[in-house]
Amino acid sequence: MLTLHTAEHSPETAVLIDGATIVAVAPYEELTAAAPDARVRRWPGILTPGLLNPYAPELLESTYHPDPREAAELGTEPFGGERARELFRTDPTRLGASARRGVQRMLAHGTVAVAGQLNTRAAADAVRRAGLAVGQRPPRLPGPPSLSPTPLILLPPLKPGGAARFAVFDVADRTALVKEGAATCVATVLAGRLLYRRR
Repeated sequence: MLTLHTAEHSPETAVLIDGATIVAVAPYEELTAAAPDARVRRWPGILTPGLLNPYAPELLESTYHPDPREAAELGTEPFGGERARELFRTDPTRLGASARRGVQRMLAHGTVAVAGQLNTRAAADAVRRAGLAVGQRPPRLPGPPSLSPTPLILLPPLKPGGAARFAVFDVADRTALVKEGAATCVATVLAGRLLYRRR
């Protein structure tokens, strides 16, 4: 089924997808004329190729992402250091669950690709199951590790025939995205599937 994604502040880069593949990237009016029966998803903000987060090992293997049910004991915010290492040592199954929650947090920040050498099967499986692309880690990292690194690393422009992988941010333009950060994400699409949508 054809789906057309368009964002309020970037109608010139609407994206028509068929399953996991991009069919066309063009102005919204052009695509609606070419595919009048396509399902349309309208978003606020700008539609972008999405972000590469180069800190996969730090965020998925060295950080613990608490389950909401653990809030009373562990809080709600991710944490690293000896506290996280002790949790993983005493209960290795926590790593997989934490990595899956970490991937969900990445998706909520417009991440469509990650980089960095993952050394555990649990984290690698979480990345693979979500459908995140795996890219090359840049020689200079925009430290410190973050779900919204500074500067943000935007992927190359979307093109027909490419993977239907992109993110939408509720900002007026790319300058505002750089200023306000990846927490402005409202939707993340991987392999044509809407894996994150801000409620």
